[in-house]
Amino acid sequence: MSQLKIGIILGSTRQGRMSPQVGEWVQSVANKRGDAEYEIVDIADYKLPMFGETDASEQAAAWNAKLASLDGFVFIVQEYNHSITAALKNALDYAREAWNDKAAGIVSYGSVGGARAAEHLRGILGELSVADVRVHPALSIFTDFKDGVFQPADLHLTNVNGMLDQVLAWSGALKTLRS
Repeated sequence: MSQLKIGIILGSTRQGRMSPQVGEWVQSVANKRGDAEYEIVDIADYKLPMFGETDASEQAAAWNAKLASLDGFVFIVQEYNHSITAALKNALDYAREAWNDKAAGIVSYGSVGGARAAEHLRGILGELSVADVRVHPALSIFTDFKDGVFQPADLHLTNVNGMLDQVLAWSGALKTLRS
């Protein structure tokens, strides 16, 4: 049986964003496990216009094809105004079936660990038939970032690995529904 494919989705497109640093860290932790194929999926690369405002059939097709090729997800979520970014919500809206019957973990960051954004995302994922897992690494903008550089505390490794354990278990089980 081939390894599961897990996309690490960067949830921001803003200039100066920190999500690439967090995503690369999660990917480095995940790759050391050797239990799945992990890849960073940057929504900025798909240049999705605001949903419904203009023809985006080419971008939407590429986005949906990428999502369909994956068995599960890890969302890197930063909190803006107690919620997820508009870019992430827009990207979520551009797909439906490509999300269905897959699992997702959430790694969030913000002034309160991005907890409010993670909880908002959980409700959206439920509507998209994505099973989100319980373990949730929450990073502090005050202690895990120093002068714009991500420097995670070692204690987060336990939560990242626990979250990945759950994402893989659920992704494997849900793959049987899609077969």
